[in-house]
Amino acid sequence: MKNRAKQLAVLGMTAALIFSNMSIDASAASSNKVKTVLPQAGITYALGDNQVSLSALQQSVDENSPKTDNSSSVSTSKEANSEIANSSAVTDETPLASTITENILKDIQSATGAVISKKDGASEGASTAEEAEEERFKSLVIAKVNDYVNVRNLPSEEDGEIIGKLYDKSVGTFIEEDNGWYKIKSGTVEGYVKAQYCVTGEDAVELAKEVGTRIATVTTTTLKVRSGPGLDEEVLGLVPIEDELVVEEELDGWVKVSIEEGDGYVSLDYVTLSTEFVEAESKEEEEARLAKEKAAREAAQAAARKGTSKNAESSGTASYNSASSYTTDTSSIGSAVSQFAQQFVGNPYVYGGTSLTNGADCSGFVMSVYANFGVSLPHSSGADRSVGAAVDGLANAQSGDIVCYSGHVAIYIGNGQIVHASTAKTGIKISDANYRTVLAVRRIF
Repeated sequence: MKNRAKQLAVLGMTAALIFSNMSIDASAASSNKVKTVLPQAGITYALGDNQVSLSALQQSVDENSPKTDNSSSVSTSKEANSEIANSSAVTDETPLASTITENILKDIQSATGAVISKKDGASEGASTAEEAEEERFKSLVIAKVNDYVNVRNLPSEEDGEIIGKLYDKSVGTFIEEDNGWYKIKSGTVEGYVKAQYCVTGEDAVELAKEVGTRIATVTTTTLKVRSGPGLDEEVLGLVPIEDELVVEEELDGWVKVSIEEGDGYVSLDYVTLSTEFVEAESKEEEEARLAKEKAAREAAQAAARKGTSKNAESSGTASYNSASSYTTDTSSIGSAVSQFAQQFVGNPYVYGGTSLTNGADCSGFVMSVYANFGVSLPHSSGADRSVGAAVDGLANAQSGDIVCYSGHVAIYIGNGQIVHASTAKTGIKISDANYRTVLAVRRIF
């Protein structure tokens, strides 16, 4: 009994660490930042790489067990193994973790209130990180619809009240199945969705890989992206702290990422990894988001009318029209932003720069263009993914919208094109908007 009490004490102290990092918990750890991705869904659901290993937890329990000699240690181990053998094992959702008993999980659930899902057909432990990730994906419920599926408080269309929406490709965590309905937890929403509009279990594994975005967030001031996975490889480009790069491939100690200069490699020592999914949105969250976006849009429009620069830009022999010269009663402010920005095509790209005439990097260019319209934006392509209101894809983009890529950002100018500070070789130029995978489109006005 003493051993059991100590085991439970250790489990109680570490349970919060485990479940705050597992897919069963909606809270996000340091590398699992909550981010706005789509206009409908509001926030993301992230599965990170910093889970506490349950095998490490078992080692901690063993170290706290009394050991007088080798024989007593073996005896204690046998008793623990006997306990596990007499209970049904559940799927361990952490990387490289060992199987743990259902009784112990119940103890943790009782102590923390965490919702633990046990799926039929799940394996008894993942021996590799890839297998562990697939086990986590099996516990997801992913919407597969044209727009969204309602989340109800009861498993009934007649009696169940709509409490939220699970949008297409959005995810929740499976809790249980009830006569053609899945009970899920997604963001702040816990309720029922029609099973026919969602996938889970084995079917969710491949879909999760498609709809989830693996992100490497930069943790050092300036990160060098190299042509190969080694410190001696050529530097392709530089990326500032907190920028977010799409991961193309994960290697031993390195990840292949996408930047404006092409695909390159960064060391895992200087990034944190997470997988972004979109979560459900409650009715209250939707109303609050729409109200906030409306207020922000009105404030930006007021700032633009009041703060639009009337001074023309100049550099050497070149001169440029002021922002106010493009702002008319008949055209939108977004259109004025687009036309103003295009004047600077051909000017240089300078890493860390913010000058429209003497040199700017991608986010510095976007920031400085909008500054001429009285709008303050961050000097970060990653942070630009959260400004303004989200637009559902390039098909709905309007002139002046901000288009976000992996480690890059641009301004949409209409007709499927963008203007952006591209690279040191090409400077500020116009490109097709779909020349790279678009992560987000944001609207300020």
